[in-house]
Amino acid sequence: MTKIPQDLRYTRDHEWIRIDGASGVMGITDYAQHAMGDIVYVELPEVGRQVKAGEDFIVVESVKGANDVFSPVSGKVAEVNEDLDGAPELLNEDPYANWLVKLEPSDPKEMDSLLDPAAYAKLVEELEAENE
Repeated sequence: MTKIPQDLRYTRDHEWIRIDGASGVMGITDYAQHAMGDIVYVELPEVGRQVKAGEDFIVVESVKGANDVFSPVSGKVAEVNEDLDGAPELLNEDPYANWLVKLEPSDPKEMDSLLDPAAYAKLVEELEAENE
């Protein structure tokens, strides 16, 4: 059963974001890390980089191949999770505790276009049914 925390917003590409004041913390979902398999490397963006919603700006490599990670909102990369440099497998252990980057969103209204937990759960349920 895929874990879907109720305090996050989600993308259709299996990223999550939690907005806390003026910044947001983002990562990949439990569904994404299961689909990728064992994660062996994470290529994080430069701090200060400007990204647009939907832009690929992180690469997560697993035993199955490289996967692009897309920004859930537009904004500036404020911080990257350097713990992942030496231990990318942390994403497999807990993809919600082990975030990828902190973003400073430039347009808070973009959050409205993301999936709430119920809508994301429905998406995952449909995908899991297709893959059975």
